[in-house]
Amino acid sequence: MNTTFEMVAKTVQGLEAVLADELRRLGANNVLPGKRMVSFEGDLEMLYRANMCCRTALRILKPIYSFEARNADELYAKVKAFDWGTLLNVEASFSLDTTVYSEEFRHSQFVTYRVKDAIVDWFRDRDPQERRPRVSLEGADLMINIHISGHRVTLSLDSSGESLHRRGWRDAQTEAPISEVLAAGIILLSGWDGTTPFVDPMCGSGTFVVEAAMIAAGINPGVYRKHFAFEKWADFDADLLQKIYDDDSNEREVTVPIVAADIAPRALEIARQNARSAGVEQYITFERRSIDAWEEAPAPEGTIVTNPPYGKRIGSEDMNALYAAIGSTLKHVFTGWQAWIIGYTDEYFREIGLAPSQKIDMNNGGLDCELRQYIIFSGNKKSFRASGGRLKEDRPVRERERDRKPFKNRDRRDDDRKPFKKGPRRDDEQPRDRKPYGDKPFRGKPRRDDDERRDAKPREEKRRPLRIKGRTPQLSSDNEIVVNRPAWRTRKKD
Repeated sequence: MNTTFEMVAKTVQGLEAVLADELRRLGANNVLPGKRMVSFEGDLEMLYRANMCCRTALRILKPIYSFEARNADELYAKVKAFDWGTLLNVEASFSLDTTVYSEEFRHSQFVTYRVKDAIVDWFRDRDPQERRPRVSLEGADLMINIHISGHRVTLSLDSSGESLHRRGWRDAQTEAPISEVLAAGIILLSGWDGTTPFVDPMCGSGTFVVEAAMIAAGINPGVYRKHFAFEKWADFDADLLQKIYDDDSNEREVTVPIVAADIAPRALEIARQNARSAGVEQYITFERRSIDAWEEAPAPEGTIVTNPPYGKRIGSEDMNALYAAIGSTLKHVFTGWQAWIIGYTDEYFREIGLAPSQKIDMNNGGLDCELRQYIIFSGNKKSFRASGGRLKEDRPVRERERDRKPFKNRDRRDDDRKPFKKGPRRDDEQPRDRKPYGDKPFRGKPRRDDDERRDAKPREEKRRPLRIKGRTPQLSSDNEIVVNRPAWRTRKKD
């Protein structure tokens, strides 16, 4: 009989409901969305499938120990009270990842040190030679996640290892690419399921079109991964993972156009290279074309998903004209389509000149953005509604009230900001040293999601490719997963 246990899937803001739907389709029980996470229940197979199949999960955690702590000494004592011998031995290594939302525990690094001390002291107290497990930042045998909310402390095993947004197919990238998890989440949020045409008119490194092709072809995102952290667990079932890895029952041929366009030849070259690495190049049409050069849509209806420049990391000489061109092309060329655009500044969104049907808060690479849906129809609203269409004002009052919330124009002039008010200082109070931050008070840099911050800079892959049941690759780890896998799939089917 398979044992059922609780798990937590982490995701990015705005994709909680999408991830919950993914887990339900996989057969998870008691699925409950939260803030940037979804809790659920399942057995060991569900844990493996969640890592292999979920497109919008950043990592899958298995909680093992939860308690209340009000200070550092209590935290140390309760961590040390756990039986760590069930998970580690003195020859093994472990790593710690800490997230803290608490008035008592304000410094995550201090929490990390106290938990580390408690674990190694547990082993020292029981070993005659005072041996202890090693702490390793890379390739640890056990990855432990520490989450503190108020006084509640939860220790979990990280079953994923490297963040799941790093699929393994990306060979190259343009500047500021959107993450694979966010791209897949936006596509799933749009309702696109691979049965209608798909277009990204400003494709950059091709993240949207590659993820769309994988969705249309039914390819699990985990098949490109070289390693999962749960492979080092004591209860790892290699046969079970092999069974899930081999399962291609949902894979199918792509029968609709998927179009990637960009004005930059280098971007198209990178997008094609990434599609080739993912094994989906044959499903995508690559075109060098500017947004204002579209004269005809590939079909009467379909879906556009795109991430235009924000004017921050990358931009255009005239950002207002760029967004005006987006609106003009949508209105005059893509009538009958729906468009989903993620952006950063309200000023540029207004240049599109179309009323959005939905607005959803998102965080893209540390920037607080919005995803907006545009339904492009011909004629007037009355005829559109008569044909079954639905506009912004047709939605429930709660959704409309949410959309009335002002979207910050983060590029407004400094003159428009409210002056920083500072209270009077006591005579005996010494001025505090502050680092200058222009002529404005320091407000801190925008916080990035823990997983995206940790994995923002690509690093050289040193982990082995996925090896199960003695299968040893003949190529290097950088090439095996994308070169060998299609041929291996063919041999398997034969």
